[in-house]
Amino acid sequence: MLINVQAAFRRRLLLSLVFSVTFLQAAHTQDTPTYQTPPKQLADLVTVPLTPTVSVNGKGDMMLILEQAASPTIAELSQPELKLAGLRLNPATNGPSRVRYATGLKLKKLMDKNEVAVTGIQPGGSSILVSYAQWSPDDTKIAFANTTDTQIDLYVLDVATAVAKKVGTTAINATLGVPFRWVSDSKSLIVKTVPAGRAKAPEVSRVPGGPTTQENVSGKRGQAPTYQDLLKNASDEQQFAYYTTSQVVRLSLDGQATPIGQPGIVATADPSPNGQYVLVETVHTPFSYLVPVNRFPRKTDVYAIGGALAKTLNDSPLQESVPYSRDGAPTGPREFAWRADAPASVYYTVAQDNGDPKVKADIRDKVYLTEAPFSAQPKEIYAAQYRFENFDWGTESVALATEQWWQTRKSLVKTVNPGNWQTAVLFDRSYEDRYSNPGQPDTRRNQYGREVLNVLPNNEIMMINGQGASPEGDRPFVSLLNLTTKKSRELWRSAAPYFERPITVLDATKQAILTTRETPDEQPNYYVRNLKARIAPIQVTQFAHPYPQLKGVQKQQLRYKRNDGVELTATLYLPADYKKEKGPLPTFLWAYPAEFKSKDAASQISGSPYQFNRISYWGAAAFVTMGYAILDNASIPIVGEGDREPNDTYVEQLVASAKAAIDEGVRLGVVDSSRVGVGGHSYGAFMTANLLSHSNLFKAGIARSGAYNRTLTPFGFQNEQRSYWQAADVYNKMSPFMNANKVKTPLLLIHGEADNNTGTFPIQSERYYNALKGFGATTRLVMLPYESHHYDSKESLLHMLWEMNGWLDKYVKNPVATSANRAGQAGSSK
Repeated sequence: MLINVQAAFRRRLLLSLVFSVTFLQAAHTQDTPTYQTPPKQLADLVTVPLTPTVSVNGKGDMMLILEQAASPTIAELSQPELKLAGLRLNPATNGPSRVRYATGLKLKKLMDKNEVAVTGIQPGGSSILVSYAQWSPDDTKIAFANTTDTQIDLYVLDVATAVAKKVGTTAINATLGVPFRWVSDSKSLIVKTVPAGRAKAPEVSRVPGGPTTQENVSGKRGQAPTYQDLLKNASDEQQFAYYTTSQVVRLSLDGQATPIGQPGIVATADPSPNGQYVLVETVHTPFSYLVPVNRFPRKTDVYAIGGALAKTLNDSPLQESVPYSRDGAPTGPREFAWRADAPASVYYTVAQDNGDPKVKADIRDKVYLTEAPFSAQPKEIYAAQYRFENFDWGTESVALATEQWWQTRKSLVKTVNPGNWQTAVLFDRSYEDRYSNPGQPDTRRNQYGREVLNVLPNNEIMMINGQGASPEGDRPFVSLLNLTTKKSRELWRSAAPYFERPITVLDATKQAILTTRETPDEQPNYYVRNLKARIAPIQVTQFAHPYPQLKGVQKQQLRYKRNDGVELTATLYLPADYKKEKGPLPTFLWAYPAEFKSKDAASQISGSPYQFNRISYWGAAAFVTMGYAILDNASIPIVGEGDREPNDTYVEQLVASAKAAIDEGVRLGVVDSSRVGVGGHSYGAFMTANLLSHSNLFKAGIARSGAYNRTLTPFGFQNEQRSYWQAADVYNKMSPFMNANKVKTPLLLIHGEADNNTGTFPIQSERYYNALKGFGATTRLVMLPYESHHYDSKESLLHMLWEMNGWLDKYVKNPVATSANRAGQAGSSK
């Protein structure tokens, strides 16, 4: 009997072990993360070749075509990366770790059908990786960088032969932006190089020498935004200094290098228009653990082209206390730059209100000028009522100055006479008012190869408006502006059935322009248009439709009103084979809120029904291929007129805008109000979570890379300038995290594990998911390895679409009631 009991026990134990092993194997298989691929209709949008970009020379007769690289693989994205002082660096190449490269170059005469492939580039891996392409001042050459597995090389392309040649043997240092610039003689370049004989990189010690400390004993306020990738300790400081240190040289086309100054953390190195001097800005200690590199102490020097120091113009301190506001500015001199129409003159700006927009001041900024040989006292040349933005230099008697003030959305453009610095108001407008936007002035290359205003006889300039917002929708245009009378005359405007956008003026005298023209089924191609001759435009590129299988997708520009009278717009996409007789469709709404100071500006029409159907993998339009009606770029204006702040009624306006979009789709008979999903990226993700917190309009939500707890961004966010302590109720009401208990609708959260965007730390999604789970909400959190705020790798993009498609299919297209959403009633607001 005992033997039988023991045998039975052994059998039960064996069965238990087998079951346990089987269960553990099943659980392991279920939890093992693997990248998934969505249906072919969606996957094809990720793998389709990208449309090339182009660059036109100064003469307007030659085009450089840059073939864009496809999305990198996750293996490429997972290569070593340093995150230092707000930068992301590749330690192997001394350049940025995430760059959109060109993988092929072609040259084309604008009026010639032939395209000539560029030769001579030596791939340092599986393909060439081109960046920073620049035409020489005389248009005979193009300089560009080519990144290999171990360094970045400088190449110069001879336009006449289409042959590129590597210049010199020293590697480029591109860690702090554009690494080279042409000298005006077109025979040499100013280049930031990796210092010769540089020692081995400092090792990162796992054993600290002591605690990391920060202190504020001066009483100064340092209300910084929540920046990412900051320095954290002494080891970070050593790594940052090592990889960003470069030697500025003048590099001739035969490879001869002349050092300029000593090695340093060089932010910019820009030759003067006449090629006799070099403006060099270097970063130095003390570094900060609170702000990124652009706020570190910075020394501004002018060197003679031969390498000797000519003048130290400024040495600015660490800027940790710049007011968190779009109207805030650093104290002391800032934004040093060469005057484009003079041989060697530097201008810079100094805030008159300590950079604090809350300080009352009649003059916010003053601009000063110092001329070679930089021995005289700088002279004041301009006083700005608002924050000074920039000069558009032109002739000895014509320049344009631009000022802006964000709090009132004011834009002020003045004509300036550099002969006596007298000014006159040219445009005084709200830059929110898209209908009144005059466009950008046409420029030309001057004798120094610098872009300056192209002033025509009678003191006229051509103005290019690439958006052309109007009550009829976007209709880009070109006009002729008389700077004396301040009157403009329209020369041309895009008209149906095309959406045509002016890109650049090829010949102002002949009124020849380069445009891109498109229709809903024809992707943008480049055309030459003669505005005087009034003849049909001549097509100069033949870029094919990127996804011809999706031709025929139906598109409509919707216009409707919110309950408070604000006019709204959205782009409606419907499947190619859809007919209303089939009934309303499950719907996906995608949006990104925008703040306005007036209802009139918020009500202005945007978009055009004649634009190409860009069925990208990034937004919502892709899901028209899966049988959804898409309400894309639905306008969600948040208005605060007068002394009222937009966010004071954020939730109410948010819900009203979303409801108005759905109601319009229902009125048209194409939207099934009981099956609507909502989604957005970044601030659109924040919007999505708020809509699920404060309404029952939706069956499901998809929120990518959002911020959900505004107490983690206490000194302002997006366009909110008040701190948490000034507007705690607003912060709390707008924070989905604070309202997680109200969410009864399924929500998919997606976030890049390496998000570097200010405010959208990955912890935002992680903690919000935990809060939702704590209240029993139906939710899913997907963290994408190595991805930043925008996702790059092919595997991540395919998986993102797989996740989104599955979520929409389960909870929108074929909704199943859950305990969390049974109480919800689609089509109503809370």
